[in-house]
Amino acid sequence: MSEAILTISSKNYSSWSLRGWLTTKFSGLPFSERTVSSDDPATRAELLLLSSSFLVPNLEHEGLKIWDTLSIGEYLHEVTPAAGLLPPDREKRARCRSISGEMHSGFAPMRSALPMNLKGDFPNFKVWARAQADIDRITTIWREHLDLYGGPYLLGERSLADAMYAPVVTRLRTYHVPLDPRSLAYCDTIMAMPELQEWIDAAKAEPADVEELEVEF
Repeated sequence: MSEAILTISSKNYSSWSLRGWLTTKFSGLPFSERTVSSDDPATRAELLLLSSSFLVPNLEHEGLKIWDTLSIGEYLHEVTPAAGLLPPDREKRARCRSISGEMHSGFAPMRSALPMNLKGDFPNFKVWARAQADIDRITTIWREHLDLYGGPYLLGERSLADAMYAPVVTRLRTYHVPLDPRSLAYCDTIMAMPELQEWIDAAKAEPADVEELEVEF
């Protein structure tokens, strides 16, 4: 199987790049990284939520170019089915697609109010009502699935859904959002993943900042 190329943008700010990168890591498919500068106008538009479509990350593999994080996940599931990106059980697979899709298309107020910033640390951050409603829905999803399947991941075993929600975990840590014990335990599980720690270490080593994504009080 030939090595793939995954194009990403800022590791500090790009939640979608993180989702695509984790998904590819989870799949076990060998890949190399190509980074697009955050100074690129299209990339900057994506980071600032000014673009209606997200073309990064994208995966090149065996002559194909796949963009959109969910499409990358579905493709990698077909290429590496044993990796379990989508669970073999039909019910779990349907739930995985449902909660991944909800993350993919929803929660705009939270995305805007709590931008991903792995270098940031904002202990006194005020979460306004619309963003809090998104957080409440997300933690409801987490608790429901952790209770249903026993954890430590959302579907029991690690899946595409955990890659989709991992950037939310980092946001909740960056902005010190209070959580119930079950959600907090899930965040601890995600933060402890070696793949996520590898990404965070690289993000903290990035030299450039995007001023518009730095929270001001």
